[in-house]
Amino acid sequence: MKKVLILGGTTEARQLAGKLAADFLVTLSLAGRTESPVAQGVPVRSGGFGGADGLAAYLEETRTDLLIDATHPYAARISANAAKAARLSGVPILALRRPGWEPVEGDRWTLVDTVGDAVQALGPAPRRAFLALGRQEVAAFEAAPQHHYLIRSVDPVEPKLAVPDATYLLARGPFREADERALLESKRIDVVVSKNSGGEATYGKIAAARALRIEVVMVRRPILPDVRCAETTDELAALVDHLLDPVAERGV
Repeated sequence: MKKVLILGGTTEARQLAGKLAADFLVTLSLAGRTESPVAQGVPVRSGGFGGADGLAAYLEETRTDLLIDATHPYAARISANAAKAARLSGVPILALRRPGWEPVEGDRWTLVDTVGDAVQALGPAPRRAFLALGRQEVAAFEAAPQHHYLIRSVDPVEPKLAVPDATYLLARGPFREADERALLESKRIDVVVSKNSGGEATYGKIAAARALRIEVVMVRRPILPDVRCAETTDELAALVDHLLDPVAERGV
């Protein structure tokens, strides 16, 4: 059977691994940043590879037949390393790129390029901000200690922010719009800071902000490598089947 390495950490990566496991030897690679990841259902490798060169060496040593980048849309460095490793090793690469959200009537989006820009976009006057970001990025908001922050993450934020007023909420999606609306109202949030992650699992806060006419400071997606990609797990699974042809390999 052909060997497939999936760079994961997303729901779609886990779903894709399940779709491919019957026909291929699938290994799912996780960055190791989440303390208690959801069970994946296939062999899992945790931790980094040592950059593009290390990943290329791993692909060659394990005789991997296909590399799939199914990381988060904001994992730009990992995606860049994956594309370079594929070139260095000669292993073909595919990517799963979920579509981003688009503003609709009633949305109040302020678009920014970086998390640092999002800090500035909050302005000088104190506000009640819901930081719907990864725990690695929230430290940037220490530069604006005048705001109250509601910070939601899967794992605890350690160390906590050096600001006088912050509330921490541990939760794992998906998040329903009704629950998000109740959260925003109960915490008297007047601005949401979010990445444009796309997908349905975390869209509830965007819909809730629209309903409540709350501003959303939206961090634009980074530019990712130009590799062959698909928007859904079904589309990507079909590409994998076409590329590796498991039926022909079985002689059916």
